[in-house]
Amino acid sequence: MKKTFTWFLPGVLAGCLIILGSGTVITKTSENSFCDSCHIHPDATSRWRRSVHYDTRSGTRTGCVDCHLPPKGEGYLLAKARAGARDAWGMWIKDRESIDWEMKSQPEYARHHVYESSCKGCHENLFPAELSKDGDDAHLYYTNYSESEDLHCINCHLNAGHYIEGYVAGANVDFGISTQVDGVRWEEPTRVDEFAAFVERIPGTTVSLKMIAVPGGHFLMGSPPDEPFRSPDEGPVREVFVDSLFMAEVEVTWDEYLAFYAMTSAEGRSTDTEGMRSELAGLDGITGATPPYGQPDQGWGLGSRPAITMTFQAAEAYVKWLSHMTGKNYRLPTEAEWEYAARGGSRGPYFFQGDPRDFERRGIRRLLSRPDTTIINKHVIYAGNSRSRTAEPSAVEANPFGLKNMLGNVAEFVSDWYAEDAYARYPEGVVVNPTGPPDGEERVIRGGSFRDGAGGVRAAARASTTTDACLRTDPQMPKSIWWYSDCNHIGFRVVAEYDEKTGRTSRDP
Repeated sequence: MKKTFTWFLPGVLAGCLIILGSGTVITKTSENSFCDSCHIHPDATSRWRRSVHYDTRSGTRTGCVDCHLPPKGEGYLLAKARAGARDAWGMWIKDRESIDWEMKSQPEYARHHVYESSCKGCHENLFPAELSKDGDDAHLYYTNYSESEDLHCINCHLNAGHYIEGYVAGANVDFGISTQVDGVRWEEPTRVDEFAAFVERIPGTTVSLKMIAVPGGHFLMGSPPDEPFRSPDEGPVREVFVDSLFMAEVEVTWDEYLAFYAMTSAEGRSTDTEGMRSELAGLDGITGATPPYGQPDQGWGLGSRPAITMTFQAAEAYVKWLSHMTGKNYRLPTEAEWEYAARGGSRGPYFFQGDPRDFERRGIRRLLSRPDTTIINKHVIYAGNSRSRTAEPSAVEANPFGLKNMLGNVAEFVSDWYAEDAYARYPEGVVVNPTGPPDGEERVIRGGSFRDGAGGVRAAARASTTTDACLRTDPQMPKSIWWYSDCNHIGFRVVAEYDEKTGRTSRDP
């Protein structure tokens, strides 16, 4: 018995030391200073110290593990081991310069590193007495739809743990007030007497936009079966003829869109816009746009960057307003017009030479050699060079028609309803000025965006809107018909019809 006890006691003591030591190790490696010692994010700590979780009214400071690990007893140790391994890999192995921190700060990525159970563990009462009416409505929406809508706290509170400059959660009633372009306001629109590029002046604003003359012609719409990254909805290939038209050199910019918003929004910006809103209210159903939910430009900047996060209805309202202001027939392009213009007379995947597989090498191909992306980087803002945000038009060169960002930067609304078999529905022979299916549920978007790889920015690549997903976070009932709360990669460009209002005569073909 004594001998057994002699062997047993050291084992018990060793076990106690291991348990106590493990507890100490877990505690020490869960301190903020330890996280900061090996975390390679360039400003995670500084942003945390500027957040509402650092300087709180109660004096309680929320640390790294309070958000980035689940509560103890809910897989805490396993999650801690995984996070530690990931951070150690990033610290010692990964090329830090290659990490796209902007992408990793987006909700789609961040939600995988912030635990919903931890949020609700601290914020047990989602309806405190001091909560605003808007906050009350938002939290009620969250409790009713968080599972079915796949909502996460950071959909609305992305800046809670790490400060984000200019971040807005909720209705942004101040958006657009102080962002108008200074300068002399145009009094008359541009007169167009010939089929040539012109700069449109929008009366009552300081804004102008360059319109490119795109001569009509025949082209093969869609992609052949052997084109890399091809999708079934890109065929069958059809011969199409489109008429001549004028197309905007670039996607509608924030300067251009905010000129419309300032004149027509429901909030109003000054007394001199009252008459404009009243006049436009009866023009083809145009009514004042409501304030956006959140920060439409994502904090990336306004000016000449493409306008994003507006709905298809908002884009259509804009072109109706532009037509009214200039006296010309502006509209969204059809899918056929868009692809014809994007190709610029070319037939391959892009309007420049290159194989999408060489720009987007994967797996063993990428390990063997890095892709040469020199040519695509000159013409396209895509996942390979965007740093997960839009860019200004000056970042790329134009296509053979003189149009910029037809591929990449932001995907663009076209007027067609989406159907996977749209091309198969057209009659045999040459299809003249097709406009797509007569009805549908979602609209076509073309061109790919800054989020897409090389395969997604081919001239033939098609996609459709996903309205429910784009409005997932919006708690308003009904949801906004003007702004997407969860979509930062779609914009639009305008075309003007080549008709008697833009220089066409009865002698022209």
